[in-house]
Parts: sequence; structure tokens; C-alpha cells
Amino acid sequence: MTARIVVTGTDTGIGKTVFAAGLTALLDGVYWKPVQSGIEEETDSEIVTRLAGLAPERVLPEAWRLKEPLSPHRAAELDGVEIDTDALALPASARPLVVEGAGGLMVPVNRRTLYIDVFARWAAPVVLCARTGLGTINHTLLSIEALRARSVPLLGVAFVGDEMADTQRTIAEMGNVRVLGRLPRLDPPTPETLAEAMRTSFNAADFLEAQFLQAKP
Repeated sequence: MTARIVVTGTDTGIGKTVFAAGLTALLDGVYWKPVQSGIEEETDSEIVTRLAGLAPERVLPEAWRLKEPLSPHRAAELDGVEIDTDALALPASARPLVVEGAGGLMVPVNRRTLYIDVFARWAAPVVLCARTGLGTINHTLLSIEALRARSVPLLGVAFVGDEMADTQRTIAEMGNVRVLGRLPRLDPPTPETLAEAMRTSFNAADFLEAQFLQAKP
């Protein structure tokens, strides 16, 4: 079995998509964004394709593409559809699969189901992206507790942003969680700067351990 990794965040707009692009390239993997809200500007799949330098067949098509850049449940309602979470299944892949959620764990997919509920059903290891700025201790520890309460395998935390040594240490110790690394700010991110930052800050072997942590659905 190849590694299947879910990338989620403690909040929206923290750099999760850039990290997912870097991780997909680092693992020479395949990327999938199940639900895309907001398609009039560059989508997350398009950002990952560009930053990871992936061939089109290495970015799997979204299951749902919704027009408005809103929470998936509301964007779907405005498009006159409802996302069928039972139909969301992890695709088979011969390469490591990187799956990106939307925003944080408690984002509604529809009026009955949160993203964390989908992740619990998948039972695939999760990488929790956390920014290093003010407020991240609270958001990250709450997210860790929520994942563990649902028995979702947690591979570790990946920080995004400037070095905040005490914040990162506090989360690691009080959350009893592995810190996988920190992706620094890249202004602007390019395929070259992202690849170098990922090689410097992360160890691919830590993520490939996901294939041994995956629980049975």
C-alpha cells in the first residue's frame, strides 16, 4: 500500500495549499482536492500543478467544483446541489497520494457532515498545518484534541510561517505531537524556492510512514 496523506489546517488562509504542493513534489506523488469552492480565480489544484511542477495526470479532478468561494456546504447550496459525502472515497494511486481538505477540520461539507467526519471514515493519517502567528496554540491544540477524539491517525504538525520557537515547542509538548517541520514564508513562492524549502525543512521518510499508520476503515 502506498502512503495516503490528508493535509488539513487549523484555519483557512494559512498556506496549506502551498504546503500540499511542496509535499506532493517532495514525495513525487499525486494530488487530490475533493471539493473546490471558488473556481473563477486560480483553483487549489491549479496552484499545486504550478508550484509542484506536476504533469496534468498527477492532479486528480475534483469530485465537486463549486462557483462561490464559500464553505462547501453553502457554496453547494447556491449551486443547487448537495455534496454526497458517502461518494467521497480516497482514489487508488500507485504513487503517494496527498489529499487536501478545505479550511479547518470543522468546515461543513453539507448540513450534516463536517470534514473531520469524512477524515474519520477515511482513516488515513492526517498532517495538520498550523501557522506560527498569534492564536495558533489554541487553534492547534483544539484541532489535535478533535482528531484524537474521533480516532483519526495524526502523523504530525507542519508549521507554516516565521520561526516561533516557543510556540512550536509549546504545541509539541502540550499536544504530545510530532513536529514534522516548518515551511518558511516564500515571497513569492515559486517551484524552485518551494522545492528547496521542503527539502531543507522536511524529511520525506517521515511522511512515507503514513502507509504504516493507516487504519482500516
